[in-house]
Amino acid sequence: MPIDLQAVCEIIERHGYQKASLIGILQDIQEEMNHLPRKALVQVGKSLDLPLTHIYEVATFYKAFSLEPRGKHTIQVCLGTACHVRGGSRVLDYLENRLEVKPGETTKDLSFTLESVNCLGACALGPMMVIDKKYYGKINTNKIESILEKYRSK
Repeated sequence: MPIDLQAVCEIIERHGYQKASLIGILQDIQEEMNHLPRKALVQVGKSLDLPLTHIYEVATFYKAFSLEPRGKHTIQVCLGTACHVRGGSRVLDYLENRLEVKPGETTKDLSFTLESVNCLGACALGPMMVIDKKYYGKINTNKIESILEKYRSK
């Protein structure tokens, strides 16, 4: 997958080549490219005069950053206590089988990244599933396929 280094340079320039803006730069790169490609990180290091090891330390410390390509859509399934007792595990199992990925993985076509989380803060609506910040409460396996179809067509 080719990396647009010009876009990386423009992001760095928008941040004024400031070392203190490293996290913001990485956030913008991830937003643009859906992950942090190695070539982009090398360019950041050169432009900010920072060692690549430092950039990797930051990129791997924060869970929000991904060094691997992520899906166009992110699915989060709540496994907190309230969601778990209401079937959150069944929802996750269904998605794992349907998408052929485990939590933390991305589908081969880069459509979806599946994640399990400990709480989504909507316990009364459990089990909960979130896709791209849209909450789906009282979810069950019968509802999942029609929801996934909406995102496949986007």
